[in-house]
Amino acid sequence: MTQPAFLKTDHGTKIAYHKSAGYGPGVVFLGGFMSDMEGGKALELEAYCRRVGRAFVRFDYFGHGQSSGAFADGTIGLWLKDALAVIDWLTEGPQILVGSSMGGWVSLLAAKARPGRVKGLVGIAAAPDFTVWHWDAMSAEDQQTIIEEGRLEVYSDYGPDPYVFTKELFDDGWQNRINNGPIHLDIPVRLIQGTADPDVPWQTALKIADNITGEDTEVILVPGGDHRLSRDVDLKRLVRVVDALAKDI
Repeated sequence: MTQPAFLKTDHGTKIAYHKSAGYGPGVVFLGGFMSDMEGGKALELEAYCRRVGRAFVRFDYFGHGQSSGAFADGTIGLWLKDALAVIDWLTEGPQILVGSSMGGWVSLLAAKARPGRVKGLVGIAAAPDFTVWHWDAMSAEDQQTIIEEGRLEVYSDYGPDPYVFTKELFDDGWQNRINNGPIHLDIPVRLIQGTADPDVPWQTALKIADNITGEDTEVILVPGGDHRLSRDVDLKRLVRVVDALAKDI
């Protein structure tokens, strides 16, 4: 594994990243909650971009992977600032954002914030506003723990380290909701979603599509697909979708 470069931001994050030079539109990969830039989807897209000579960037948010900070101190708003810094300082010209899970939420926010730069978006099990419905699904006991202690640790099937949910994360997530009304984007959007995703209901992709005001939005449902969508067939599909979108742009 090659060592990353680092971007020092005005808002304090030292962002670890890997960048491949090439022609546009470039591709920026935005990972999920507690994920890093070394996952299969990020590496597969990087390999594709290098094959065809397309510009590509993958990076770690604050508190993720090799970037600075403690994960528990992160919020959607802070991770959005990281993504915007990457777009502003590490890319040139039109970009396609590819967001996995939470990265889909951050991508939608970033696309709205940089309409002149973001010209396409691909969501993979995109999870906008997940903090809102995660809070609603919590037990009253867990909610009380967060309110009184400010945090809750939850173990999952995705790794040995617990997920840390803080009160600040939920409060900030509420302020950054985007799938609760019209999403004013007039760019091509492709939403890839597994029907057997245990974390993001497949209906979420349909709701996002309904809320986007642009006319070029497609939902790609994968029968039996899980949350990660990292099988060989999933990765090949992802490359096809990104490649077709880039050629259209």
